[in-house]
Amino acid sequence: MSESSEATWRRYFGFEDSYENQDDVVEQIIETARSAGYLAMEGPCGTGKTMASLAAAGYLVRETDQFENAIVATPVKQQRQQFVEDLRVINDGLDAPLAGIALVGKRDLCPYGREDVFPEGSSVQNRCEDLRENTADLVNEDSDLTVDRQFKTETTTAAEPGADEEKWWDPEKGRLLVEHAQRDPLEQDLEPLSTAGETAPYPRSQPSTAPEMTASGTQQLYCPFEADWYGRDKGSPVTFDAADNHVVTAEELLPNAVSAGTCPHRAMTVLMGDADIVIGNYNHLFDAASRQLTAPILDERTLVIIDEAHRMEERVRDLLTDTIGYHTVKRAKHDLEQVLRPARQGPSNRRDAETRLAANDVPFEAVETAERFYDDVLGWFESHVDDELSAEVEQYGSGNSRESLPDDVELPLRDPDEPEPDAFTRWAERAGHGGDTFRMLAEVGGAVEDAIEQTGSERDCVCTAVGALFGQWWERDHVEYFREVTVERSERDDRHERDAAAPWLNHYNASLVMYNCMPSEKIRGILDEFGGGVLMSATLEPLSIFEEVTGLADLATDEEPPRVVSSRTYDLTFPESNRASWIVDVEAFKKRNRGVPDVANTNPTRERYAYVAREIAQSHGNVLLAWPNYAEAEWAAARLEDEIDKPVLLDRSSSHEETRALKREFARGEPSVLVTSTRGTLTEGVDYEGDELHTCAVFGIPLVNIGSPRIQAVQHAYGDRFGADKSFTYALTIPAVRQIRQALGRVIRGPDERGVRIVVGERFVPGALHSVYDYFPQTEREEFVRMKPDFLDAQFRTFWGE
Repeated sequence: MSESSEATWRRYFGFEDSYENQDDVVEQIIETARSAGYLAMEGPCGTGKTMASLAAAGYLVRETDQFENAIVATPVKQQRQQFVEDLRVINDGLDAPLAGIALVGKRDLCPYGREDVFPEGSSVQNRCEDLRENTADLVNEDSDLTVDRQFKTETTTAAEPGADEEKWWDPEKGRLLVEHAQRDPLEQDLEPLSTAGETAPYPRSQPSTAPEMTASGTQQLYCPFEADWYGRDKGSPVTFDAADNHVVTAEELLPNAVSAGTCPHRAMTVLMGDADIVIGNYNHLFDAASRQLTAPILDERTLVIIDEAHRMEERVRDLLTDTIGYHTVKRAKHDLEQVLRPARQGPSNRRDAETRLAANDVPFEAVETAERFYDDVLGWFESHVDDELSAEVEQYGSGNSRESLPDDVELPLRDPDEPEPDAFTRWAERAGHGGDTFRMLAEVGGAVEDAIEQTGSERDCVCTAVGALFGQWWERDHVEYFREVTVERSERDDRHERDAAAPWLNHYNASLVMYNCMPSEKIRGILDEFGGGVLMSATLEPLSIFEEVTGLADLATDEEPPRVVSSRTYDLTFPESNRASWIVDVEAFKKRNRGVPDVANTNPTRERYAYVAREIAQSHGNVLLAWPNYAEAEWAAARLEDEIDKPVLLDRSSSHEETRALKREFARGEPSVLVTSTRGTLTEGVDYEGDELHTCAVFGIPLVNIGSPRIQAVQHAYGDRFGADKSFTYALTIPAVRQIRQALGRVIRGPDERGVRIVVGERFVPGALHSVYDYFPQTEREEFVRMKPDFLDAQFRTFWGE
């Protein structure tokens, strides 16, 4: 990079001095992005990845013609806040600040939803969409809403209509609806709507149009916040100037929009269109529903910053996994019956239904076929789940108590190692429901929903969405998607009427699941839509494998022209003398040699690991012990409580608030031991600063449940894609090693902190059977010292100077 370019990007660097390697990170991002490529980068704590990526983004957006904006995607709320804070630091030194916005979900921004104004049982998402449609119908230029006077135009930041959008709304009609909804302060019986510390100009009760406002005289429920947005010509009363250093978050957006009477979510979309830097989460890139919000600003002139990229595979897999619940299928069938039932009551009714359906080129007989399909599916659900549970659960039947049944059951529909058509698909074909039926269901659903809407019904339909999912069930690949039925606990156990024919319905919900096994194709396709960017984390190694499993390697070879894909690994820059790294060489901690996690189990392996845990736990300061799962953590905590003097804190799978409270107790109380799962939330994305953590030890390899059919299907899919000899390593071992490294990375978070990192078990020993040693970065491997458990006490005393 030239000196003049360096001088230019430094304008967007928020601090006078940079960390070691930080300059190189900025320059590598810029150089790769200028070539329309992607940089895969591992940088531990202290690399300054957040500031470096934002400085590069500022330069690329402002100083080149190649990029119009940048989007940050991170799955961690704490990291999202860090990007906000660093962008504000950058803006503090700029004459023309970068416009930034942090995206928030609709549920967090809807004033009515936040204050529980919507009817009980209705979702914020669905209720909001209904109100938006109603409001749009009213402000349409062709609606029969009568405007008999001029309104004052509010000063606002207006959004530009899309390239393919003509202005169909009338701002005057929006202002009329706002005026009608506004609360008269003199009317004491109208309670104002207040949220986020601000009072809206509307009452808590949702408004409807008065009969005299429309030619038809009908009363229509609408949203005044949405109407105000139209009244401002789809503009926002909130600007970047209202935010701290031009970076808008919910803290500024929500109260300002509420007090102005505008929909906060709509205001956010307006600002997003004008932003230089957009800060969001993985959904805004990889989830089809969330992409409806961000799609207008994402194209080949967008720079992408993907943070915590080691999580990307798992998160995208979850986003690509779809479910079709038993009760949702029942709702879809009921949707169809809203058209079929009255049509079957007489010839004229049928003709009316046929006319409505014909507008979408759907014959009446197709709706009847879809109804038979859904009815058959419900019958299949009831009998299949009943048969499977009878075989899986001892003494299953209508007399079972809730406590005697398992929480969740996974029922595969094919052999995980044999990617062939599943049992449900084969049943459907035998029942006369082939590909033509599956493929037509979405079209039938859309026609039915239109027909229902024409009758004036406000029914919340699901038949189009359910039909689309069944269409995908038929079309999707059987290697990439694993089909199964999941049976999960329901809250229906308090029913008075019991279902004797299918007793599982008394205790469970069941769903058809299309579990995504191989997200790399989707990731590659989405990344190819953008102009370039960086994928970064503290734990991406081995980078060559990361590039393979995320589709980056294919971007570099299969595209025309191929995209540039480069990689960098940076070492921990804090003084090596401040840390000790040890491998405790004991037999591997495996299911077949450790037995059940019960304090009564005193087999040699458990006794050896209990001894190692005790030696580590009673060392200096706060100690974090990470075990392969929560059950093993509970066993270890129970042993330690009876054997050491320190307080022992046990982390269980619990709510976010409970976990935060436990972390605060550990960090702020007397020196103690925190026992958790390596796959838990306290071992990743959590900062332990100063004296909050002195030692972290990881016991064994935290593999996911390899007995799960869906995990076996994932392993098979990876073998099919990358070779059978790599399937276990790519699908299971590498993600587990990254979890281990995330946990170890909690220990030292600053240049003045000291701490000990420990891995326990012979699978960490170089050259051992199934060793994971080579999957650690070389510089990290070189720091680890191998020792027997008997040396731990002396080594701790030496390191801490006791």
